Order: sequence, then C-alpha cells, then structure tokens
Amino acid sequence: MPSPGCPFRFYLITDRRLFGPGPVEARLEALFRGLPAGTMAIQVREKDLPTRDLLDLTRRIRAVAAPRGVPVLVNDRLDVAIASGADGVHLPGSGLPPARVRPVFPGLIGISCHSVEEVAGLDPSQVDFATFGPVFDTPSKRAYGPPLGVEALRRAAGASRVPVVAIGGIGPDTARSLRGTGIAAVAAISAVWTAPDPAAVVASILEAAFERGGGPGPLGGTRRGPGPRPWP
Repeated sequence: MPSPGCPFRFYLITDRRLFGPGPVEARLEALFRGLPAGTMAIQVREKDLPTRDLLDLTRRIRAVAAPRGVPVLVNDRLDVAIASGADGVHLPGSGLPPARVRPVFPGLIGISCHSVEEVAGLDPSQVDFATFGPVFDTPSKRAYGPPLGVEALRRAAGASRVPVVAIGGIGPDTARSLRGTGIAAVAAISAVWTAPDPAAVVASILEAAFERGGGPGPLGGTRRGPGPRPWP
C-alpha cells in the first residue's frame, strides 16, 4: 500500500559519471555512516545502461543500502525494479501510468512532474510521492525547459495530495529558498556526488531547506509545533 507520508528527507539520484574513483559502494557506506537513519532514499537513474548492467548496479547499491534501511528506487524500469528487489520505481511523467503499476507493484512509486497541474492531479492511492522541478537551473534538467521557480513549487506543494520533493539545482546555496514551501523532501545529484564530504553537504542542504522545530507533514504540508528531525 502507498505510504501515508514521505519516508525520506533527501532523495539522492545517481549519475555514475560522477561516482569518482573506487567502488560506489564505498562512497555510499561513508555517506550513510554520516547521516541519521531515515534521512535518505536513492534513485538509480542510469538511462543509457544496458539492462544487465543496470540490474547489476541496482543490486550492488541495494546490498549497501538495505542494511541501513535506505530505500532504493529504479528510474522508469519496472522490470529492473522487480528483478533487483528494489524498494520502488520512479516513473517519468511520460512513462507507465501509475494506475497500471500499482496493481502489480507493492513498493514505493514516485513520479516526475513539471507543472502544478500534473501534481494536483495525482492520486495518493497510486503514487507515494512526486518530484517537482526543475526549481532552479541545472544542466541535468534543461531538457525539461526553464526553471519553474520557488513560487511554482509552493503552489504545487499546496495543491498536491501526495508528498512533493523539490528537484533541480538544489545545493547548500539555493536550499534556504525552499523554506516554507511545504515540500516533504529535496533531491540532488551533482551537489552530493561531486562533494569531498557528501554527508556534510546533505546535512547542510537539509538544515537550510527545513527550519528547526518543524517540518513537512505527511502530505507535504507544514507541521504545527515541534517535530522530529532526521538530520543533525
């Protein structure tokens, strides 16, 4: 069944070209050790990898993530998500309809949205969360058009019945602009993979994006009063 709220605060998306020297497992182990449980989920997004290589990479990442309780989702490829035992699948907006995926897949289902209208139309019985963006300019999202901006993100979070995850150009220098928008989590690629200390970058982004003493509610709205924080 769909989760009642977003099970993570930070959605790390892979780009193997940014992994750097050494096995990705070692980098992830170091990252997980530096963050509290419940902080992160990972999306394996390697669209140009052959199926067997994608399956192998997903299994390797999940072998490190599962003992730490970090959900692993596969972009687009429901078949690879099932074969690898991944925790979820992330659907492109033009991909498989969630209504066709939910009956055959009990895991997490995320979906990419690029307009307020798309987010507002999501059914929480079919989708667990939505990414919305690009919020800021970023090379990886330029194919989806110009940045949508913080105000559009705020409207999307307010209109959504599922948790909204901000994506696109998010780093320590832009994350503070996200405060008060009602988002449930943030997503990033290069800001983390290119950092000398990825755990410190994740912590700084979360500290900037979410105010102390409060945070996103189960459907992306802001809690009233104090609430637990899954980061230092």
